[in-house]
Amino acid sequence: MDGFKKRLGESVQLRLSVALSLAILIIAFVAGVFAYVSAFDEAHEMQDDTLRQMAELFDRQQMTLKYPENPVEEDDETRIIVQYLADGSQASGNDDVGTPLPFPTTLADGLSTVPIAGEAFRVLVKTTRQGQRIAVAQETGARDTDARASALRSVLPFLILLPVLLLVVSDLVRKLFRPIATLSSEIDRRDEQELHPIDEQHLPVEIRPFVVAINRLLKRVAQSMETQRRFVADAAHELRSPLTALSLQAERLAAADMSAPARERLLQLRRGIERGRNLIDQLLTLARVQSASGLALPTAVSVHDVYRRVLEDLWPLAEVKHLDIGVEAGEDVRVMIHDADLLAVVKNLVDNAIRYTPEGGRVDLSVTLENGAALLQIKDSGPGIASEEQERVFDPFYRSLGTQVSGSGLGLSIVKAIMDRTGARVRLGFTDERERRGLCVSLWLTVSR
Repeated sequence: MDGFKKRLGESVQLRLSVALSLAILIIAFVAGVFAYVSAFDEAHEMQDDTLRQMAELFDRQQMTLKYPENPVEEDDETRIIVQYLADGSQASGNDDVGTPLPFPTTLADGLSTVPIAGEAFRVLVKTTRQGQRIAVAQETGARDTDARASALRSVLPFLILLPVLLLVVSDLVRKLFRPIATLSSEIDRRDEQELHPIDEQHLPVEIRPFVVAINRLLKRVAQSMETQRRFVADAAHELRSPLTALSLQAERLAAADMSAPARERLLQLRRGIERGRNLIDQLLTLARVQSASGLALPTAVSVHDVYRRVLEDLWPLAEVKHLDIGVEAGEDVRVMIHDADLLAVVKNLVDNAIRYTPEGGRVDLSVTLENGAALLQIKDSGPGIASEEQERVFDPFYRSLGTQVSGSGLGLSIVKAIMDRTGARVRLGFTDERERRGLCVSLWLTVSR
Protein backbone atom coordinates (compact mmCIF):
# COMPACT_ATOMS: atom_id res chain seq x y z
CA MET A 1 0.00 0.00 0.00
CA ASP A 2 2.85 2.38 0.81
CA GLY A 3 4.43 1.59 -2.56
CA PHE A 4 1.17 2.42 -4.36
CA LYS A 5 0.87 5.72 -2.46
CA LYS A 6 4.44 6.58 -3.42
CA ARG A 7 3.79 5.79 -7.09
CA LEU A 8 0.54 7.76 -6.93
CA GLY A 9 2.41 10.79 -5.61
CA GLU A 10 5.14 10.53 -8.26
CA SER A 11 3.23 9.50 -11.40
CA VAL A 12 0.97 12.00 -13.16
CA GLN A 13 -0.26 9.24 -15.48
CA LEU A 14 -1.27 7.03 -12.54
CA ARG A 15 -2.95 9.93 -10.74
CA LEU A 16 -4.91 10.84 -13.87
CA SER A 17 -5.96 7.22 -14.42
CA VAL A 18 -7.07 6.81 -10.79
CA ALA A 19 -8.91 10.15 -10.77
CA LEU A 20 -10.78 9.38 -14.00
CA SER A 21 -11.58 5.86 -12.80
CA LEU A 22 -12.98 7.17 -9.51
CA ALA A 23 -15.02 9.81 -11.34
CA ILE A 24 -16.41 7.16 -13.69
CA LEU A 25 -17.24 4.84 -10.77
CA ILE A 26 -19.04 7.60 -8.84
CA ILE A 27 -20.99 8.82 -11.87
CA ALA A 28 -21.85 5.24 -12.85
CA PHE A 29 -23.03 4.47 -9.31
CA VAL A 30 -25.26 7.57 -9.17
CA ALA A 31 -26.61 6.92 -12.66
CA GLY A 32 -27.19 3.24 -11.81
CA VAL A 33 -29.13 4.11 -8.66
CA PHE A 34 -31.20 6.66 -10.55
CA ALA A 35 -31.89 4.18 -13.37
CA TYR A 36 -32.80 1.45 -10.88
CA VAL A 37 -35.25 3.65 -8.95
CA SER A 38 -36.78 5.03 -12.14
CA ALA A 39 -37.23 1.57 -13.65
CA PHE A 40 -38.67 0.25 -10.38
CA ASP A 41 -41.24 3.05 -10.20
CA GLU A 42 -42.07 2.70 -13.90
CA ALA A 43 -42.69 -1.04 -13.46
CA HIS A 44 -45.14 -0.28 -10.61
CA GLU A 45 -46.95 2.27 -12.79
CA MET A 46 -47.27 -0.28 -15.58
CA GLN A 47 -48.64 -2.82 -13.11
CA ASP A 48 -51.18 -0.25 -11.89
CA ASP A 49 -52.14 0.39 -15.52
CA THR A 50 -52.71 -3.36 -15.91
CA LEU A 51 -55.16 -3.29 -12.99
CA ARG A 52 -56.99 -0.32 -14.55
CA GLN A 53 -57.17 -2.09 -17.93
CA MET A 54 -58.56 -5.24 -16.30
CA ALA A 55 -61.27 -3.22 -14.52
CA GLU A 56 -62.12 -1.31 -17.71
CA LEU A 57 -62.31 -4.55 -19.71
CA PHE A 58 -64.64 -6.07 -17.08
CA ASP A 59 -66.90 -3.03 -17.25
CA ARG A 60 -67.03 -2.83 -21.05
CA GLN A 61 -67.71 -6.52 -21.55
CA GLN A 62 -70.29 -6.52 -18.73
CA MET A 63 -68.80 -9.66 -17.36
CA THR A 64 -70.20 -11.66 -14.44
CA LEU A 65 -68.19 -13.35 -11.73
CA LYS A 66 -68.40 -16.91 -10.49
CA TYR A 67 -66.12 -18.02 -7.66
CA PRO A 68 -64.73 -21.59 -7.52
CA GLU A 69 -66.51 -23.88 -5.08
CA ASN A 70 -63.31 -25.56 -3.83
CA PRO A 71 -60.63 -22.85 -3.68
CA VAL A 72 -57.04 -24.11 -3.75
CA GLU A 73 -53.81 -22.32 -3.11
CA GLU A 74 -52.32 -21.11 -6.35
CA ASP A 75 -48.58 -21.19 -7.00
CA ASP A 76 -48.61 -18.26 -9.36
CA GLU A 77 -48.09 -15.21 -7.19
CA THR A 78 -48.50 -12.90 -10.14
CA ARG A 79 -52.21 -13.73 -10.48
CA ILE A 80 -54.70 -10.89 -10.71
CA ILE A 81 -57.82 -11.27 -8.58
CA VAL A 82 -61.18 -9.79 -9.67
CA GLN A 83 -64.18 -9.85 -7.29
CA TYR A 84 -67.20 -7.85 -6.25
CA LEU A 85 -66.19 -5.63 -3.38
CA ALA A 86 -69.41 -6.42 -1.50
CA ASP A 87 -68.48 -10.12 -1.53
CA GLY A 88 -65.57 -9.37 0.77
CA SER A 89 -67.91 -9.60 3.74
CA GLN A 90 -68.92 -13.13 2.62
CA ALA A 91 -65.36 -14.48 2.41
CA SER A 92 -65.11 -17.96 3.91
CA GLY A 93 -61.72 -17.40 5.58
CA ASN A 94 -59.42 -14.69 6.80
CA ASP A 95 -56.53 -15.53 4.45
CA ASP A 96 -55.47 -14.94 0.84
CA VAL A 97 -56.36 -18.42 -0.45
CA GLY A 98 -59.10 -18.55 -3.04
CA THR A 99 -61.71 -15.92 -3.76
CA PRO A 100 -63.43 -13.83 -2.71
CA LEU A 101 -60.88 -12.16 -0.47
CA PRO A 102 -61.93 -10.35 2.69
CA PHE A 103 -61.42 -6.81 1.38
CA PRO A 104 -63.11 -4.08 3.42
CA THR A 105 -66.37 -3.06 1.74
CA THR A 106 -65.73 0.54 2.67
CA LEU A 107 -62.74 0.99 0.29
CA ALA A 108 -63.03 4.09 -1.85
CA ASP A 109 -62.73 3.99 -5.63
CA GLY A 110 -59.17 4.13 -6.83
CA LEU A 111 -55.88 2.46 -5.95
CA SER A 112 -54.87 1.49 -2.45
CA THR A 113 -52.72 -1.06 -0.64
CA VAL A 114 -54.61 -3.39 1.66
CA PRO A 115 -53.09 -6.00 4.04
CA ILE A 116 -54.83 -9.40 3.99
CA ALA A 117 -53.66 -12.11 6.41
CA GLY A 118 -50.14 -10.73 6.55
CA GLU A 119 -49.92 -10.23 2.78
CA ALA A 120 -50.18 -6.81 1.16
CA PHE A 121 -52.37 -6.44 -1.93
CA ARG A 122 -52.53 -3.61 -4.42
CA VAL A 123 -56.27 -3.06 -4.94
CA LEU A 124 -58.14 -1.02 -7.56
CA VAL A 125 -61.78 -0.34 -6.68
CA LYS A 126 -64.08 0.69 -9.59
CA THR A 127 -67.83 1.29 -9.84
CA THR A 128 -69.19 -0.19 -13.09
CA ARG A 129 -71.86 1.23 -15.33
CA GLN A 130 -74.38 -1.16 -13.71
CA GLY A 131 -73.53 0.36 -10.33
CA GLN A 132 -71.57 -2.62 -9.07
CA ARG A 133 -68.31 -2.03 -7.24
CA ILE A 134 -65.51 -4.42 -8.23
CA ALA A 135 -62.00 -4.90 -6.80
CA VAL A 136 -59.03 -5.84 -9.02
CA ALA A 137 -56.08 -6.87 -6.83
CA GLN A 138 -52.54 -8.25 -7.04
CA GLU A 139 -50.01 -9.24 -4.37
CA THR A 140 -47.43 -6.51 -3.82
CA GLY A 141 -44.67 -9.10 -3.25
CA ALA A 142 -45.06 -10.44 -6.77
CA ARG A 143 -45.29 -6.89 -8.11
CA ASP A 144 -42.06 -5.92 -6.31
CA THR A 145 -40.26 -9.03 -7.62
CA ASP A 146 -41.20 -8.20 -11.21
CA ALA A 147 -40.30 -4.54 -10.70
CA ARG A 148 -36.88 -5.41 -9.27
CA ALA A 149 -36.16 -7.77 -12.17
CA SER A 150 -37.09 -5.04 -14.64
CA ALA A 151 -34.97 -2.48 -12.77
CA LEU A 152 -31.96 -4.83 -12.68
CA ARG A 153 -32.27 -5.35 -16.45
CA SER A 154 -32.10 -1.60 -16.91
CA VAL A 155 -28.94 -1.40 -14.75
CA LEU A 156 -27.26 -4.38 -16.47
CA PRO A 157 -25.73 -2.26 -19.30
CA PHE A 158 -23.99 -0.11 -16.66
CA LEU A 159 -22.49 -3.22 -15.06
CA ILE A 160 -21.27 -4.53 -18.43
CA LEU A 161 -19.94 -1.26 -19.83
CA LEU A 162 -18.29 0.00 -16.62
CA PRO A 163 -15.20 -2.30 -16.71
CA VAL A 164 -14.94 -1.79 -20.47
CA LEU A 165 -15.01 1.99 -19.96
CA LEU A 166 -12.34 1.77 -17.25
CA LEU A 167 -10.08 -0.24 -19.58
CA VAL A 168 -10.67 2.22 -22.44
CA VAL A 169 -9.85 5.21 -20.20
CA SER A 170 -6.69 3.52 -18.93
CA ASP A 171 -5.59 2.76 -22.51
CA LEU A 172 -6.36 6.31 -23.66
CA VAL A 173 -4.35 7.83 -20.80
CA ARG A 174 -1.43 5.55 -21.62
CA LYS A 175 -1.59 6.55 -25.29
CA LEU A 176 -1.81 10.24 -24.39
CA PHE A 177 1.38 9.93 -22.34
CA ARG A 178 3.13 7.85 -25.00
CA PRO A 179 4.84 10.90 -26.63
CA ILE A 180 6.50 11.64 -23.28
CA ALA A 181 7.74 8.05 -22.96
CA THR A 182 8.97 8.15 -26.58
CA LEU A 183 10.76 11.44 -25.93
CA SER A 184 12.38 10.03 -22.80
CA SER A 185 13.56 6.94 -24.68
CA GLU A 186 14.92 9.06 -27.52
CA ILE A 187 16.91 11.31 -25.18
CA ASP A 188 18.15 8.29 -23.19
CA ARG A 189 19.55 6.69 -26.37
CA ARG A 190 21.54 9.80 -27.26
CA ASP A 191 25.29 9.81 -27.01
CA GLU A 192 26.94 12.30 -24.69
CA GLN A 193 28.11 14.30 -27.70
CA GLU A 194 24.66 14.54 -29.31
CA LEU A 195 23.43 17.89 -28.04
CA HIS A 196 21.23 18.92 -30.96
CA PRO A 197 17.79 20.34 -30.04
CA ILE A 198 14.75 18.13 -29.50
CA ASP A 199 11.99 18.44 -32.10
CA GLU A 200 8.97 19.74 -30.17
CA GLN A 201 6.58 20.10 -33.13
CA HIS A 202 4.97 16.68 -32.71
CA LEU A 203 4.65 17.00 -28.92
CA PRO A 204 1.53 18.11 -26.98
CA VAL A 205 1.27 21.82 -26.24
CA GLU A 206 1.34 21.20 -22.48
CA ILE A 207 4.90 19.81 -22.49
CA ARG A 208 6.38 22.02 -25.21
CA PRO A 209 7.58 24.69 -22.72
CA PHE A 210 9.45 21.95 -20.83
CA VAL A 211 11.08 20.71 -24.06
CA VAL A 212 11.97 24.27 -25.07
CA ALA A 213 13.68 24.73 -21.70
CA ILE A 214 15.62 21.49 -22.25
CA ASN A 215 16.68 22.70 -25.71
CA ARG A 216 17.99 25.92 -24.20
CA LEU A 217 19.93 23.92 -21.62
CA LEU A 218 21.35 21.65 -24.35
CA LYS A 219 22.42 24.73 -26.28
CA ARG A 220 24.22 26.15 -23.24
CA VAL A 221 25.90 22.79 -22.55
CA ALA A 222 27.00 22.54 -26.20
CA GLN A 223 28.43 26.06 -26.07
CA SER A 224 30.25 25.24 -22.83
CA MET A 225 31.74 22.04 -24.28
CA GLU A 226 32.75 23.83 -27.46
CA THR A 227 34.44 26.53 -25.38
CA GLN A 228 36.27 23.85 -23.42
CA ARG A 229 37.42 22.12 -26.62
CA ARG A 230 38.62 25.42 -28.09
CA PHE A 231 40.50 26.15 -24.89
CA VAL A 232 42.23 22.76 -24.99
CA ALA A 233 43.08 23.15 -28.68
CA ASP A 234 44.32 26.74 -28.22
CA ALA A 235 46.37 25.82 -25.17
CA ALA A 236 47.91 22.88 -27.00
CA HIS A 237 48.78 25.11 -29.98
CA GLU A 238 50.33 27.71 -27.68
CA LEU A 239 52.41 25.06 -25.90
CA ARG A 240 53.71 23.61 -29.14
CA SER A 241 56.02 26.56 -29.88
CA PRO A 242 57.86 26.69 -26.53
CA LEU A 243 58.24 22.90 -26.45
CA THR A 244 59.60 22.94 -30.00
CA ALA A 245 62.07 25.65 -28.93
CA LEU A 246 63.07 23.61 -25.88
CA SER A 247 63.56 20.56 -28.09
CA LEU A 248 65.86 22.53 -30.43
CA GLN A 249 67.82 23.93 -27.50
CA ALA A 250 68.23 20.42 -26.09
CA GLU A 251 69.55 19.17 -29.46
CA ARG A 252 72.09 21.98 -29.61
CA LEU A 253 73.09 21.34 -26.02
CA ALA A 254 73.65 17.66 -26.82
CA ALA A 255 76.34 18.69 -29.35
CA ALA A 256 78.35 20.51 -26.67
CA ASP A 257 81.02 18.90 -24.47
CA MET A 258 79.70 17.93 -21.05
CA SER A 259 80.29 15.44 -18.32
CA ALA A 260 78.56 12.05 -18.13
CA PRO A 261 76.19 13.08 -15.27
CA ALA A 262 75.19 16.20 -17.22
CA ARG A 263 74.55 14.15 -20.38
CA GLU A 264 72.39 11.72 -18.36
CA ARG A 265 70.31 14.62 -17.06
CA LEU A 266 70.06 16.02 -20.58
CA LEU A 267 68.74 12.67 -21.79
CA GLN A 268 66.01 12.75 -19.13
CA LEU A 269 65.18 16.32 -20.12
CA ARG A 270 64.80 15.35 -23.80
CA ARG A 271 62.54 12.43 -22.84
CA GLY A 272 60.38 14.77 -20.78
CA ILE A 273 60.12 17.22 -23.68
CA GLU A 274 59.16 14.38 -26.01
CA ARG A 275 56.43 13.21 -23.62
CA GLY A 276 55.13 16.79 -23.47
CA ARG A 277 55.01 17.00 -27.26
CA ASN A 278 53.17 13.66 -27.48
CA LEU A 279 50.68 14.87 -24.86
CA ILE A 280 50.03 18.06 -26.83
CA ASP A 281 49.52 16.09 -30.05
CA GLN A 282 47.02 13.82 -28.34
CA LEU A 283 45.18 16.77 -26.77
CA LEU A 284 44.82 18.31 -30.23
CA THR A 285 43.63 14.99 -31.64
CA LEU A 286 41.09 14.57 -28.82
CA ALA A 287 39.77 18.11 -29.33
CA ARG A 288 39.43 17.43 -33.05
CA VAL A 289 37.59 14.13 -32.78
CA GLN A 290 35.21 15.45 -30.12
CA SER A 291 34.09 18.23 -32.47
CA ALA A 292 31.63 17.08 -35.14
CA SER A 293 31.69 20.36 -37.10
CA GLY A 294 33.18 20.67 -40.54
CA LEU A 295 33.47 16.91 -41.20
CA ALA A 296 33.27 15.49 -44.68
CA LEU A 297 31.21 12.42 -45.49
CA PRO A 298 32.80 9.05 -44.62
CA THR A 299 34.58 7.26 -47.46
CA ALA A 300 35.56 3.66 -48.16
CA VAL A 301 38.89 2.99 -46.46
CA SER A 302 41.10 -0.08 -46.84
CA VAL A 303 41.85 -1.59 -43.43
CA HIS A 304 45.05 -3.29 -44.61
CA ASP A 305 46.28 0.01 -46.06
CA VAL A 306 45.77 1.73 -42.68
CA TYR A 307 47.51 -1.19 -40.92
CA ARG A 308 50.49 -0.84 -43.28
CA ARG A 309 50.86 2.90 -42.65
CA VAL A 310 50.63 2.47 -38.88
CA LEU A 311 53.22 -0.32 -38.84
CA GLU A 312 55.58 1.80 -40.97
CA ASP A 313 55.33 4.64 -38.42
CA LEU A 314 55.63 2.51 -35.29
CA TRP A 315 58.03 -0.18 -36.50
CA PRO A 316 61.08 1.47 -34.87
CA LEU A 317 59.37 1.34 -31.43
CA ALA A 318 58.51 -2.35 -31.88
CA GLU A 319 62.03 -3.17 -33.13
CA VAL A 320 63.61 -1.67 -30.02
CA LYS A 321 61.63 -4.13 -27.84
CA HIS A 322 62.11 -7.04 -30.30
CA LEU A 323 58.36 -7.53 -30.70
CA ASP A 324 56.76 -9.90 -33.19
CA ILE A 325 54.27 -7.49 -34.77
CA GLY A 326 52.28 -7.90 -37.95
CA VAL A 327 48.97 -8.42 -39.70
CA GLU A 328 47.34 -11.86 -39.59
CA ALA A 329 46.62 -13.42 -42.97
CA GLY A 330 43.19 -12.70 -44.38
CA GLU A 331 41.32 -10.76 -47.03
CA ASP A 332 41.25 -6.98 -46.93
CA VAL A 333 38.02 -5.22 -45.97
CA ARG A 334 36.92 -1.71 -46.89
CA VAL A 335 34.98 0.17 -44.22
CA MET A 336 32.98 3.42 -44.22
CA ILE A 337 34.87 5.93 -42.06
CA HIS A 338 37.11 8.98 -42.36
CA ASP A 339 40.61 7.89 -43.26
CA ALA A 340 42.19 10.16 -40.60
CA ASP A 341 39.84 8.77 -37.93
CA LEU A 342 40.65 5.12 -38.63
CA LEU A 343 44.36 5.96 -38.80
CA ALA A 344 44.18 7.71 -35.41
CA VAL A 345 42.27 4.79 -33.84
CA VAL A 346 44.60 2.07 -35.08
CA LYS A 347 47.74 4.11 -34.35
CA ASN A 348 46.70 4.77 -30.75
CA LEU A 349 45.78 1.12 -30.17
CA VAL A 350 48.99 -0.25 -31.71
CA ASP A 351 51.09 2.35 -29.86
CA ASN A 352 49.49 1.23 -26.56
CA ALA A 353 50.07 -2.42 -27.45
CA ILE A 354 53.75 -1.78 -28.15
CA ARG A 355 54.18 0.21 -24.94
CA TYR A 356 52.56 -2.37 -22.63
CA THR A 357 53.82 -5.57 -24.28
CA PRO A 358 57.02 -6.83 -22.59
CA GLU A 359 60.22 -7.30 -24.60
CA GLY A 360 60.07 -10.25 -26.99
CA GLY A 361 56.24 -10.24 -26.93
CA ARG A 362 53.71 -10.33 -29.73
CA VAL A 363 51.24 -7.86 -31.30
CA ASP A 364 48.74 -9.05 -33.93
CA LEU A 365 46.39 -7.03 -36.15
CA SER A 366 43.47 -8.67 -37.95
CA VAL A 367 40.26 -7.89 -39.79
CA THR A 368 37.37 -10.26 -40.53
CA LEU A 369 33.67 -10.10 -41.43
CA GLU A 370 31.19 -10.87 -38.65
CA ASN A 371 27.41 -10.67 -39.15
CA GLY A 372 27.76 -8.17 -41.98
CA ALA A 373 30.17 -5.88 -40.10
CA ALA A 374 33.94 -5.53 -40.20
CA LEU A 375 35.63 -6.78 -37.02
CA LEU A 376 39.03 -5.22 -36.41
CA GLN A 377 41.13 -6.68 -33.58
CA ILE A 378 44.44 -5.61 -32.07
CA LYS A 379 45.84 -8.24 -29.71
CA ASP A 380 48.97 -8.15 -27.57
CA SER A 381 50.70 -10.43 -25.07
CA GLY A 382 50.97 -7.81 -22.34
CA PRO A 383 49.40 -7.88 -18.86
CA GLY A 384 45.96 -6.80 -20.14
CA ILE A 385 43.42 -4.65 -18.29
CA ALA A 386 41.39 -5.95 -15.34
CA SER A 387 37.68 -6.43 -16.04
CA GLU A 388 36.64 -3.82 -13.45
CA GLU A 389 38.83 -1.20 -15.16
CA GLN A 390 37.90 -1.91 -18.78
CA GLU A 391 35.21 0.79 -18.77
CA ARG A 392 37.17 3.41 -16.84
CA VAL A 393 40.24 3.32 -19.11
CA PHE A 394 38.22 5.21 -21.73
CA ASP A 395 38.10 8.26 -19.41
CA PRO A 396 40.64 10.98 -20.25
CA PHE A 397 43.91 10.79 -18.28
CA TYR A 398 42.89 7.58 -16.49
CA ARG A 399 45.66 4.98 -16.29
CA SER A 400 45.60 1.53 -14.74
CA LEU A 401 47.18 1.30 -11.32
CA GLY A 402 50.52 -0.45 -10.99
CA THR A 403 51.76 0.19 -14.53
CA GLN A 404 55.29 1.47 -14.96
CA VAL A 405 54.85 2.51 -18.61
CA SER A 406 54.84 6.23 -19.35
CA GLY A 407 51.89 7.67 -21.22
CA SER A 408 49.30 10.45 -21.30
CA GLY A 409 46.16 8.40 -20.63
CA LEU A 410 44.43 9.88 -23.69
CA GLY A 411 44.89 7.13 -26.29
CA LEU A 412 41.80 5.08 -25.45
CA SER A 413 39.79 8.28 -24.88
CA ILE A 414 40.54 9.28 -28.47
CA VAL A 415 39.54 5.83 -29.70
CA LYS A 416 36.24 5.91 -27.78
CA ALA A 417 35.43 9.44 -28.98
CA ILE A 418 35.96 8.47 -32.62
CA MET A 419 33.95 5.25 -32.29
CA ASP A 420 31.04 7.07 -30.63
CA ARG A 421 31.01 9.80 -33.22
CA THR A 422 31.02 7.37 -36.15
CA GLY A 423 28.43 5.05 -34.59
CA ALA A 424 30.90 2.17 -34.33
CA ARG A 425 31.38 -0.13 -31.34
CA VAL A 426 34.49 -0.89 -29.29
CA ARG A 427 35.04 -3.58 -26.66
CA LEU A 428 38.01 -4.58 -24.52
CA GLY A 429 38.78 -8.17 -23.61
CA PHE A 430 41.63 -10.60 -22.98
CA THR A 431 43.82 -12.17 -25.64
CA ASP A 432 43.99 -15.32 -23.48
CA GLU A 433 40.59 -15.65 -21.79
CA ARG A 434 41.66 -18.65 -19.71
CA GLU A 435 44.75 -16.99 -18.22
CA ARG A 436 43.10 -13.55 -18.40
CA ARG A 437 46.21 -12.00 -19.89
CA GLY A 438 46.88 -9.81 -22.88
CA LEU A 439 44.64 -7.06 -24.22
CA CYS A 440 42.30 -7.67 -27.14
CA VAL A 441 40.61 -4.56 -28.54
CA SER A 442 37.67 -5.31 -30.87
CA LEU A 443 36.18 -2.72 -33.22
CA TRP A 444 32.98 -3.19 -35.25
CA LEU A 445 32.75 -0.91 -38.30
CA THR A 446 30.32 -0.59 -41.21
CA VAL A 447 31.44 -2.40 -44.35
CA SER A 448 31.60 -0.43 -47.62
CA ARG A 449 29.03 -1.67 -50.15
